Amino acid sequence: MKATSPAHFEVAAAQDLGYADLVAPPTFAIIVAQQADAQLIRDPEAGIDFSRVVHADQRFTHHRPIVAGDELLAELHVDNVRAMGDGALVTTRAEISTVEGEKVATTVSSILVRGEGK
Repeated sequence: MKATSPAHFEVAAAQDLGYADLVAPPTFAIIVAQQADAQLIRDPEAGIDFSRVVHADQRFTHHRPIVAGDELLAELHVDNVRAMGDGALVTTRAEISTVEGEKVATTVSSILVRGEGK
């Protein structure tokens, strides 16, 4: 479903709600989280072949809306790796905050890394 709130498209509408600038739709956090996950997948020490990755799950906990002008950082944690046959289910958590340290969102993602024989 497309975000339809005027606060996403009209600065005045966002300011009427008390924000300094446009408010990002809630799913915007996925862009930051996917960049963090991509760093893990590209890390040779992780041993993840991207061509064998299937996205299994994604969850968000929003601590506050993301607003235009926010400078965001993501700290990625690998919370669980569970063997599944010759593959693995990897669960990561990205803690997204502003550069000032204000928590913005927590995303939890699970990817299935298929084994060589699949």
